[in-house]
Amino acid sequence: MREALLVKEYRGGMLECIHNGHICIVDEYGAIKKQAGDPRFRVFTRSAAKPIQAIPGVRAGLIPHYGLNEAEVAIMTASHRAQQPHVETLESLLRKTGLQEQRLVCASALPLDREARSRLLREGGGSRKLYHNCSGKHLGIQAYCKMASMTQDHYNDPAHPVQREILAVLADLADYPAEDIRLATDGCGLPVFNLPLSSLATAYMKLACPDRIEDPQTAEAARSIAAAMNKHPEMVGGSGRIDTLLLEDDNIVAKGGFKGVYAFSLRKERLGIAFKIMDGSEEEWGLIVQEILRQLGYQNTDTLQRLKESFGGIIHNDEGWEVGSSEAAFVLE
Repeated sequence: MREALLVKEYRGGMLECIHNGHICIVDEYGAIKKQAGDPRFRVFTRSAAKPIQAIPGVRAGLIPHYGLNEAEVAIMTASHRAQQPHVETLESLLRKTGLQEQRLVCASALPLDREARSRLLREGGGSRKLYHNCSGKHLGIQAYCKMASMTQDHYNDPAHPVQREILAVLADLADYPAEDIRLATDGCGLPVFNLPLSSLATAYMKLACPDRIEDPQTAEAARSIAAAMNKHPEMVGGSGRIDTLLLEDDNIVAKGGFKGVYAFSLRKERLGIAFKIMDGSEEEWGLIVQEILRQLGYQNTDTLQRLKESFGGIIHNDEGWEVGSSEAAFVLE
């Protein structure tokens, strides 16, 4: 099936860019209900998998074992910006778990948040592994390895027991055979999963509707992780990020990934939603989410209004001048 035209961008009233891709919406049974483009197009999950990657450790008792609070659970699912609250929570996680920052596989980095990065450099600071936007995920996985007496060495190897367990959990939530999930290496050094968009949407439906997860311990872990994300949305993304905005709505579980993949789910409506922008852009996420919710007749007008205010389709230049606009161009079928 061909790609769908998702977004058009205009500058000076003239068409400048188009963004094609695929959208899939599934019901509580994993059946495809709405789509644009190919709902079974295979995608890499990238960071959209983070809430699922946290499940094995939480399921095994990570929270009581280390005395973790909900903010520390939420940061394990994060693509954080290394803003001050993120760093304070990560350092607390380091202290409670007794892990060594230098054993993390993810690279040393500067904060993604511009203000945090500028402040750090002004104060003479430098890059740290803790500042990497995936460090919370790595800490969660390493903490589980330590608790379960699994080796912390090579915890990123697909053959490591912790990675095999993560793959099995993803396959279960996605209703997709583990042997058919293809693996590659993510930017942070961990395995990344390739599977149909419909399967990613199904996994997210179960994050919002854990009663659809057969194993009680897995269901409770998914419930705890999603609740922490909703309780501390600022930990998952950061200031001005769509993950944070959506998670402020207690009806939504949401997480984006690099290269244009996004997944979210609706508790009351019992729907899982995933989409992929084929050129890998993220700028259009807010506009696409907003249009999906509008076409579904979403009832939380506060969320729709916040989306419009933050991602209303106005394009600004570096000085903040209004120089163009973007508009959603798809119709769900």
